[in-house]
Amino acid sequence: MTRAVLGPTIRQTPDSSTAVPEELGRAADDRPPRLSVVVPTRNEAENVPVLIARLVPLVTSLGAEIVVVDDSDDDTPAVVARVAADAPLPVRLLHRPAAARTGGLSGAVLLGAGHARGDWVLVMDADLQHPPETAAMLAAIAMRHDVDVVVGTRYAGDGSRAGLDGLVREATSSWATRLVKSLFPRRLATVSDPMSGLFAFRRDVVRLDRMNPVGFKVLLELLVRHPAARVAEVAYEMAARHAGRSKATLREGLAFLRHLSRLRGQRLVGQIRTRPRTVRERLHEVGRMVAFGLVGLTGMAVNTAALWFFYEPAQLHHLLGAALATQVSTTWNFLLVDNLIYRRNRRAGLPARATRFFLLNNVLLLLRLPVLQALVWAGVGVLAANAVTLVGLFLVRFLVNDRVIYTADDRGRRDPVRMLVSVGGTEAVAPPSRHRYQYLKYRYDVAGVVTIGSQIRLPELEFFRAQWVAEKDVDIAVRVADVGGRGPQRRAAMTQYASQAVLRYEEQLGRLGANFRIQLGPPIDIQVGPLLARSPHVVYTNIIEALLRFVMVSRGHMLLHSACVTLDGVGVMLSALTDTGKTATVLRLLRDHGGLFLSDDMTIVRPDGTALCFPKPLTISAHTLRAVQAQDLTPREWRRLQIQSRLHSKGGRSLALALARFNLPIMGINAVTQLLVPPPKYSVDRLVPCRMGTSTRVEELFVIERGAPGISDLDPAETLERMIDNTDDAYGFPPFRYLAPSITIAGQGYTQLRHREREILAEFLSTVRARVVSSDCFGWADEIPRLLREERGEASRRPAVPAPVWPRWDDAEMAGAGGIV
Repeated sequence: MTRAVLGPTIRQTPDSSTAVPEELGRAADDRPPRLSVVVPTRNEAENVPVLIARLVPLVTSLGAEIVVVDDSDDDTPAVVARVAADAPLPVRLLHRPAAARTGGLSGAVLLGAGHARGDWVLVMDADLQHPPETAAMLAAIAMRHDVDVVVGTRYAGDGSRAGLDGLVREATSSWATRLVKSLFPRRLATVSDPMSGLFAFRRDVVRLDRMNPVGFKVLLELLVRHPAARVAEVAYEMAARHAGRSKATLREGLAFLRHLSRLRGQRLVGQIRTRPRTVRERLHEVGRMVAFGLVGLTGMAVNTAALWFFYEPAQLHHLLGAALATQVSTTWNFLLVDNLIYRRNRRAGLPARATRFFLLNNVLLLLRLPVLQALVWAGVGVLAANAVTLVGLFLVRFLVNDRVIYTADDRGRRDPVRMLVSVGGTEAVAPPSRHRYQYLKYRYDVAGVVTIGSQIRLPELEFFRAQWVAEKDVDIAVRVADVGGRGPQRRAAMTQYASQAVLRYEEQLGRLGANFRIQLGPPIDIQVGPLLARSPHVVYTNIIEALLRFVMVSRGHMLLHSACVTLDGVGVMLSALTDTGKTATVLRLLRDHGGLFLSDDMTIVRPDGTALCFPKPLTISAHTLRAVQAQDLTPREWRRLQIQSRLHSKGGRSLALALARFNLPIMGINAVTQLLVPPPKYSVDRLVPCRMGTSTRVEELFVIERGAPGISDLDPAETLERMIDNTDDAYGFPPFRYLAPSITIAGQGYTQLRHREREILAEFLSTVRARVVSSDCFGWADEIPRLLREERGEASRRPAVPAPVWPRWDDAEMAGAGGIV
């Protein structure tokens, strides 16, 4: 029976599943909370007042509530009610009497999470070993990042487990962490502290009905049961208990081991029962089973020969001989299976694969030996009895190898990049190399809004070259430096040093990899490793443009994924998902209908409806070639273009995004690919005869799609979402989604910048007519001019606007026409 406490009043409810916590504090308003802080307590009367006093001021601004789930036998409930009376946020208490305390601490956490009303749930202890300041910081980071679970870690960055009571507990915690990571190597691959008691999770991602934790380890159950959850970590120093004694006992330790074996057993059974999803996969599995059987036959011959040797000449007991023969045949089988059958399906490292393979065969050996002895007692010869036991377990060995050890199933694959936020730690920075100069050789003035200085040439910004910009005046500086550790590491990592406003991305190859470091300014200082420095396209697209996007927002502009031209004096904008046919449409519009070119990939827009040019070189994909009318391209360039356009098209992008799901140095692979086969980028006026404009007031917006021909209007709300989605689609390649949530520009965090971006776009679209144009034959370049002629009439056609001298950001005449002053 569970009772919920409100002041001095006690209300009993039939069971814990129907109990509703009562509010003890006062809500600031009627809005639902964004964050629920779940605090399990057990005899914490001395700690609760200090906890709530320190925690409440920190989480009030996050829109939080506090849910205390109490298993105490002392006066903790009364203390909670007393200290919560003046709290400026809701504090809810759920007390479980002794008969209802199922699952221990884990059960209390699940009960609190089930009653949580926030979008995010933060779990922390009441004994102040989880400092409230760290917990609040962790919650704020979780609500800002595009992740599902954020873990407070004691084993990464500047994390520390010094708050544990003595060396024995420290050693036990460290040993237990290694144990669980070895049992779940894939699902815990990016988590350094899977048994942390300080963590936050997105409530709509976690299926509470799947979870059945026992004892203290709620997070472990959550991570194992939800393999697709995206995880980040926050390093923290575990503090000493404020008062009271630890609840960890030998009984809890035994319960943990039972729980761990149950989790591993359930996971193993689930893997074995996972069947191929398609007919083709089933046929492949049958083929592997046949090959596995053939290898098994050779292994049986090796096993039989070894057993004969140990049993006959060596005169060992037949059970001992069988055990030794198993080690010999296991070695033989592993070498053949690993190198012949599963050579393309190897996921873990060689030691891990070998350990699991030997462990499986030795576990099965324990099952075989009693059967072998029984057959011998029944009069069967030792060698024949041994062969029978080997054949009898063939299917088990195959299924475990195929579906567990060498599984190629990537359902629920954990994000390969480790994300770590170091709250109080400092970054160790090597001094600048004397072999590299610091001078910014290339300067750019992007539409008069942002200035960039770089040691490497940035072809995408060539139209904005402005050598007159002083080095001390640049907003973004790009330099080459030695970034990253000297040795390799297991996986890529994005580390944020919150106290220094530093972001660091390092790949597996150490300093040889595609690494970079960002010091958020002003000015913003970017350091790229030597590999990236040789691939400026990757530097611009994957790093600089992400920062440029948000610097633009902080200055009242938006970098919108769209194309912009003027046709007969009308500002026309085109938007589409990547590789739909937007570039080919722009080229055909310019080739067949004239007008001015402003942009193809990105356009700078202002709230007043003005679009500013962003004439990056055009990337020519396979379906764009038909729209190219360039006499200037040499035969060699045309031949090279046939290869480049396919490698850097939608198919190549899809392959790269698929590879990004694996533990590969994907940014380094991208940089090397771009270095060996540069993307087919050409200035627009080299592809079709045209003139370039500086700015225009956009009147028409067309979202182009592939499909049955048709035209339909878009309402403002739908247009806004479409344009945001199309822009986000352009930033889908790693490491943007690890980098962006950590960006802070001019005191505005990621969430604020995204909100401001939507405001700018909404104002821009308020004066624009938006329509969707669908075509199944790339006919947008014919349909759009026809629509404009029919609606505006031939008589109303405006004379073409003369192309201004480009760029002229400070020209007064241009300012009157919508330019920049």
